[in-house]
Amino acid sequence: MKIAVSGKGGVGKTLVAGVLAIFFAEKGFKVLAIDADPSPNLALTFISADKAKKIVPISENTQLIESKTKTNYPGVYRLSFSVDDIVKDFSIKSPYGVNLLVMGTVRSAGTGCLCPANAVVRALLQHLYVERSEAVVMDMEAGVEHLGRGTAKHVDAMLAVTDSSFKAMETAKKIHELATEMGIKKFILIGNKVANANEGKLIRQFAESNNIHLLELIPYDKQIMEADMKGVSPIKYATKSKGIESIQQLGENLIKLIV
Repeated sequence: MKIAVSGKGGVGKTLVAGVLAIFFAEKGFKVLAIDADPSPNLALTFISADKAKKIVPISENTQLIESKTKTNYPGVYRLSFSVDDIVKDFSIKSPYGVNLLVMGTVRSAGTGCLCPANAVVRALLQHLYVERSEAVVMDMEAGVEHLGRGTAKHVDAMLAVTDSSFKAMETAKKIHELATEMGIKKFILIGNKVANANEGKLIRQFAESNNIHLLELIPYDKQIMEADMKGVSPIKYATKSKGIESIQQLGENLIKLIV
């Protein structure tokens, strides 16, 4: 099961990705969570802030990048290398049964970037989505730039998280267009931070007018917002959270749709 989670910054996609990863682990899946957002915060769902600060993203690990790509010729680097050892050596085990891998920034496929770090990150993503058997949940930036076409076709579902704001829904619409172009078959909209019936109605109308499958409306949850302000894991802080319960129900629905 391979799931990518995207959306405009601030809509809560990292929370959705993190809670889903933990839920899948509780259901007996072997789970790898990937933080591929330029501002990585997924680790805060699983481990303490102090431990999260010490993580060096794969794209910034100079020693690792050189070991994979360096040749004896200046300005020339290898395009073919193995990446299967990276998960074993650089993923972080969490107390929730989820392994975390922080990828770091990868440049858009259209920029023509052939830098070694970009090559390693792309090769690693291809390996994770195509060759590995565990459930993969990736917290992305707002787009599909991380996914080449060869990788995108192996994504079982792309989730676009939105709130009821115009900008967030327009971002979700753009992600839907890009995902369709990439050949991703299951594109699912998730409404988040829904504070009242009117906000839910706006998101439903948006989904209907753009022919997008809306799977879940996650209610606004004060406990989750407080955890975010304190910089602590909402899993530990938010007890009997309606928001987290809603994401867990989303996980149950995704298992039915995919597995």
